[in-house]
Amino acid sequence: MLNVITHGEPSERAPLVIAHGLFGSARNWGVIARRLSDRRQVLALDMRNHGDSPWHNDHSYADMAADMAEVIALRCADQGGRADVLGHSMGGKAAMMLALTRPDLLRRLVVADIAPVAYGHSQIHNIEAMRGVDLSRVERRTDAAAQLAEAGIGRQLQSFFTQSLDLRERRWRFNLDALAAAMPQILGFPALDAHWDGPALFIAGEHSDYILPEHRPLIRRLFPGARIVRLHEAGHWLHADQPRAFEAVIRSFLDA
Repeated sequence: MLNVITHGEPSERAPLVIAHGLFGSARNWGVIARRLSDRRQVLALDMRNHGDSPWHNDHSYADMAADMAEVIALRCADQGGRADVLGHSMGGKAAMMLALTRPDLLRRLVVADIAPVAYGHSQIHNIEAMRGVDLSRVERRTDAAAQLAEAGIGRQLQSFFTQSLDLRERRWRFNLDALAAAMPQILGFPALDAHWDGPALFIAGEHSDYILPEHRPLIRRLFPGARIVRLHEAGHWLHADQPRAFEAVIRSFLDA
């Protein structure tokens, strides 16, 4: 089963399951998860091939949705067997897949800055940059960041990637080979003859191009109950750019 970091105690409210994006981890969501756990239990996941979760050769959205379904079935059984689900980027696509294939497990769905469409910006260059780091020369995260900088990786991504560097074992907490092989699947989204009628909230970053006006008809076809909002002064990592505003939007939707 996926590695889960639990925040808070079970309550009368549905638990919240958080699925991070590509190259992320449950720990990246610690601040948001802790704050939201004041009213409900929050389960932050390490998605497959990330963090401390198992590595697999397969990395499809069907696989990721099945992983999430297993967590909800096992961890939320005593709280009604359903959960609210929040997914960002890759995790948002996995959350959408879960809603479309296992609607019985969801109460509310939040999708952060991603649409159910194929994107053209491959992340292979980031994988190659991490593969190129000589971990034998890394004593501190700044050592790895310096090598990533030499490979053309910007400061923000240097910091983000090195959060998932195991300094003791001198290894990345990513299955880079599996992620590289699955990149076309990660960038895409399966064509499904399904829809989910439950409450759904899509949050787009004002300075991000991941949710565009032309994506809205498909979002509303797959998720007829969807509401789409834009978070001001935020990019793709909107929960890091505007954490308090992001938290407020999530609270308002989940407590409605």
